[in-house]
Amino acid sequence: MKRFSFPVGLPSQVAGAARQAGRHASQTGRLFRQLVQRALDAVQEVLHTEVQNGHARLVIDFLADKALPAARALLLERMTARLLLRLGLRGAFLTNVAGWVLPFVLEKMFHVARTSGLLAKLEANPTVADTLARVDELRHAAARLIFPDGDTGAVVLTDEEAQELLAKPTAPEQTQA
Repeated sequence: MKRFSFPVGLPSQVAGAARQAGRHASQTGRLFRQLVQRALDAVQEVLHTEVQNGHARLVIDFLADKALPAARALLLERMTARLLLRLGLRGAFLTNVAGWVLPFVLEKMFHVARTSGLLAKLEANPTVADTLARVDELRHAAARLIFPDGDTGAVVLTDEEAQELLAKPTAPEQTQA
């Protein structure tokens, strides 16, 4: 039987599920990316809904980790419900996946909110439009933190463009005396 190695840091539930499903390591990266993208979408959707309902202060407190326990539990419950609907899995596997992917995504979002100065911007201008824009910015920054290779700017060159790049000297040649 052929054994496949999985990337370091991949949660054991995903690795075990991938082995049971007969997935290769390269295929689990795509699955992990899809899970995290859906979790980010679910979190953003709940935060957008709360801001649009007039609870911008609750969202700011939640992102600053200052929300009351009951409010935090309510938001987490709504995020979990949205994530469960988006995943389309069944049974205990569904709750296992939601149980580790949502805290992972929220941890990254909290880290980005603290380190980027986004919380100070949110507290300075708590208008609905500005808060919605900042939540979108937070989602994109968290996605860049989780998937750092997403913004490499790599493009496929045509043959002519490749020849032009190869023809240009990259550095001046140094002569030895």
